[in-house]
Amino acid sequence: MEGLRKRWGDTTVLDGLDLTVPAGTVVGLLGPNGAGKTTCVRILATLLRPDAGRVRVAGFDVVRQAPEVRARIGLVGQHAAVDELLSGRQNLEMFGRLHHLGGRRARQRAAELLERMDLADVGHKPVKRYSGGMRRRLDLAAGLLRSPQVLFLDEPTTGLDPRGRSEVWAAVRDLVAEGTTVLLTTQYLDEADQLAGRITVLDHGGLAAEGTPDELKARTGGDRAEVVLRDAAQLPAAAKLARRVTGADPDLGEAGLTVPARDRVRVLTGLAAAFDEAGIGIADLTLRRPTLDEVFLSLTARTEVPA
Repeated sequence: MEGLRKRWGDTTVLDGLDLTVPAGTVVGLLGPNGAGKTTCVRILATLLRPDAGRVRVAGFDVVRQAPEVRARIGLVGQHAAVDELLSGRQNLEMFGRLHHLGGRRARQRAAELLERMDLADVGHKPVKRYSGGMRRRLDLAAGLLRSPQVLFLDEPTTGLDPRGRSEVWAAVRDLVAEGTTVLLTTQYLDEADQLAGRITVLDHGGLAAEGTPDELKARTGGDRAEVVLRDAAQLPAAAKLARRVTGADPDLGEAGLTVPARDRVRVLTGLAAAFDEAGIGIADLTLRRPTLDEVFLSLTARTEVPA
């Protein structure tokens, strides 16, 4: 995308967005409700026309070459788009026919994808008897019927329990290992951390930040050492030692402190040795990395965006 813009009436949903997704990677698209994630995916999937900008998917323009784009993509939306009365196999065969695969090829692809998504043993059962994770894996299978080069996943694990989310994550990892390019929108920060090699954060229709998960975490201050003391009365002396070891002012709590730890090994060993020499008892000494939740909040904390 280059300069992608989209308005709904007086509201600017996307405001000059630039985004590149390298082939064979997973890029996570994060942002609060109303930030433009789903609108962005709908434009990429040729379901909406942009108001301005240039958008290409798999080398084809989404406006001028929409049929070529559709032939190369798969789309899995926020809610499973399968028929509960049909079996998993019947659903996939039906979608295959809708994709003009023909009866024989549709049956073949259904069998292949049921096996691939670990659904072969329940393929004959009606979908209404599937768990949430099984339905989403079936939905993923439907998005893969034409072996897409690019797969768009729009909040694919919404409403799933931890087991269901883990099942979908495993399926996505397998797809990427086989060369599929994935653009993932999600509000689950741990999901982006698990799956995405790079992350783009949207806010108010524009780009708030982008980078690898580690690069984004470093923007919130990097690693920190957390020290819990056995005796809170020793906190002033501990703070003085921590400042000497790290050269930075520690943040003090009721029974301990935190201090920047850019050189993690040096800081941890230096604190342990200095406190031991001074006779300051440590109840716990840990290294804490920033979470994507903290990154997300720090990047999008300006104003609430309407859903």
